[in-house]
Amino acid sequence: MTDEINVSSEEKYQLIDITDRVEKIVKESGIKDGLVLVFVPHSTAGILLTENEAGLKEDWLSFLKRLVSGFDPEAEQARSGADFQHNRIDDNADSHILSGLIGQEKVFPLKGGRLLRGIWQQIFLLELDGPRNRKIIVEVN
Repeated sequence: MTDEINVSSEEKYQLIDITDRVEKIVKESGIKDGLVLVFVPHSTAGILLTENEAGLKEDWLSFLKRLVSGFDPEAEQARSGADFQHNRIDDNADSHILSGLIGQEKVFPLKGGRLLRGIWQQIFLLELDGPRNRKIIVEVN
């Protein structure tokens, strides 16, 4: 069974908790045992598992910005801190690079109709080039 989640981001970099929506799709599938794929078909977004705690979410976003901005997320040129070739076309090379590092998918085991994940693991859409409308595909097998 395959279904979609649609999300609208409001910020350039943003974490959006989609856990409840994924679990609703799993429940509605009626499938009890198997695998669940959560996939975002966008090269400037990712799927991230982390705790839904405000400080930790800010830590993630700050860390990711520093990775691509010369370690100064508040710098005026934070988006293009490195001399990325792709920025000459779209000015979003940072988003593509971070998406590739984080990944656009996660696979979860499904047992007894329940998504198996750690107690503090929430499923997030990681927006890296917003604001945008994003589609997340959830496949339950």
